[in-house]
Amino acid sequence: MIANKNLKLLGNSSVSLTITVDKESIQKEYDELVTKYSKSIRIKGFRQGKVPTGVLIRKFGPSLIGEAAEKIIHKSLEEALETIDKKPLPYYTPEVDSDDSLKLGQDFTFKISYDTYPDVELSEYHGLEYEKMRVEITKNDEDRELKRLQEQNSIVVDKEEGGVEKGNIVNIDYVEIDEQGNEKENSKRESFVFEVGTGYNLHKIDEDIIGMKKDEVRIIKKSYQENLENKDLAGKDVQLKVRLNSLKEKQLPEINDELAQDISDKYETLEDLKKDIRNKLDDLAVQKVREQSISQLLDKIVEGSKIELPESMVEHELNNQWQNFITRSQTDEKNIIRQLEAQGKNKEDIIKDWRPDVERRLKLQLVVSKMLGKEDISVNEADVDDKIRKEADTRNISFDTLKDEMTKNNYLEFLKSDIKTEKLYDILLESAARKKGKEINFLDLIQGNY
Repeated sequence: MIANKNLKLLGNSSVSLTITVDKESIQKEYDELVTKYSKSIRIKGFRQGKVPTGVLIRKFGPSLIGEAAEKIIHKSLEEALETIDKKPLPYYTPEVDSDDSLKLGQDFTFKISYDTYPDVELSEYHGLEYEKMRVEITKNDEDRELKRLQEQNSIVVDKEEGGVEKGNIVNIDYVEIDEQGNEKENSKRESFVFEVGTGYNLHKIDEDIIGMKKDEVRIIKKSYQENLENKDLAGKDVQLKVRLNSLKEKQLPEINDELAQDISDKYETLEDLKKDIRNKLDDLAVQKVREQSISQLLDKIVEGSKIELPESMVEHELNNQWQNFITRSQTDEKNIIRQLEAQGKNKEDIIKDWRPDVERRLKLQLVVSKMLGKEDISVNEADVDDKIRKEADTRNISFDTLKDEMTKNNYLEFLKSDIKTEKLYDILLESAARKKGKEINFLDLIQGNY
């Protein structure tokens, strides 16, 4: 079918493929199409299957040529792509361009352009240099984690005496009112629940409701700064009428052996819990320092490598991130856009903000894939079992239970891929020159403040 083909490389990992189909193949495809329709089409004055081809061609000639062209383009493209390395990205629809229409008795030439998987000219990735941060875990860090576990095991009960305090759980009704005390339309909210002190409320009234008691109504006046993130309130003076429907408080368990036993059967005493907390904080610090060290090396490799990202790859990833953003927000796209507009933003602004991180992430994926292809890294069953065992210990379930779950969910291949990547990172770190990095406290390390 293909008489000639020519592949031309364009910028940003795009290609142009020119295909010429011989006239004999065109005639054969056209004849088969005519024969098929002559046996099935209904035309007044002829029995089905007895329509003369001449009548069919006179009546539907241009349509038959058009359909034949579509089939020829599809078949010849499939044939061409089997013999070339530069194939279209799976989510990209190739664009067809032809200067001439298909004509019987002549060869047919058309062009098709598409984005392809980018080539990566990998920079040297052995023997780089990185700075390893130094982290000190203090008793304050251990106490903070113990306090978190205490909070996690608290119970919430009705508060019988006293008014609202920081840390209480409140249920309120509120509405904006004007100077005459009239309620403003569409500003009413009933049975809104939040923890005082968290700031998880639109009007930031945590401090303003301190001391309120059940069934009390309070008028709160608020003045908001011009640079407030919520553009609906920025620079405005607002009066709120707030009613306290209910008031609850957390009852914290004592920090003792009983709390340790309630958290897990593996702890007999509070000291057992504290030792485990210390070990987990140590492990977390080691992991975070490792991640930051690897990030330094990968940034250098990406910076030194030549990668032309096709625009369709970036757009595809940005669209996926937008859809994930909507899913996490647990609302529909229209509502998300309304919320953005209230902040003086739109979808395009968010996409633009995301683009640098998305491009960096794609380049990281490409250089890692390229390095994995160059390194001889194997993953055996013992590696997989060791990874599952560590995960099972973290999740407080048995090794067999977790392995069965991963096997049933076809997760083992993903796990092997992760292990292979971690082994690649080991190679990068082992070959790199390590310098002493800055000292950082544990909380800043976990929050990424470095």
